[in-house]
Amino acid sequence: MMKMHNERVLVLAAHPDDGELGCGGTLVKLIERGAEVYYVAFSICEESVPEGFPRDILVTELRAACGSLNIPIDHLTILRYPVRHFPQYRQEILEYLVQIRRELQPSLVLLPAPTDVHQDHQIVCQEGIRAFKHVSILGYELPWNNLTFTASAFVHLEERHLEEKLRALRHYRSQRHRKYWREDLIRGLARVRGAQAGVDYAEAFHVVRWVIP
Repeated sequence: MMKMHNERVLVLAAHPDDGELGCGGTLVKLIERGAEVYYVAFSICEESVPEGFPRDILVTELRAACGSLNIPIDHLTILRYPVRHFPQYRQEILEYLVQIRRELQPSLVLLPAPTDVHQDHQIVCQEGIRAFKHVSILGYELPWNNLTFTASAFVHLEERHLEEKLRALRHYRSQRHRKYWREDLIRGLARVRGAQAGVDYAEAFHVVRWVIP
């Protein structure tokens, strides 16, 4: 893993919780090593919120989760594109990402893997690659959306990194009905990726581009 002292990392998440699920342990490790982490969520998924929760509950849950990961609140940007309709806003999203690139100049971008089949994730990935074509890019893993996944990079995690990831995810009470929302599944995937990397736990990434300055 490259040195992260004074490095700037940008997480692109189509929806709240994507970043925590796909690379939450890695974010804990990067912040622990001194990286500045910025997080952009493109939708609050109001149309998908279960009955009994406020329509904007994911704003509250995302802020709490990012706080748990020690991401400063002023490093979090929450946009309101309608869930499952990102293809209609492709150019607007690209232009926003180009603006973010100019403002932040990140050294590493984490975004949904190119093999992710969710239409919103695909747009964030494709336009993210266009906007940050001269930056190191890793695609994070969301197995329920990936028909295939090329695990070409691994970040070793200690038990504490995984526990911090799970602690952040517990803030998403509105999402606990989802089949993939199980701590044993999340921990099991970290064990599988860890076994592939020769350690106890890991998160896997698809290397889109790796730039060594």
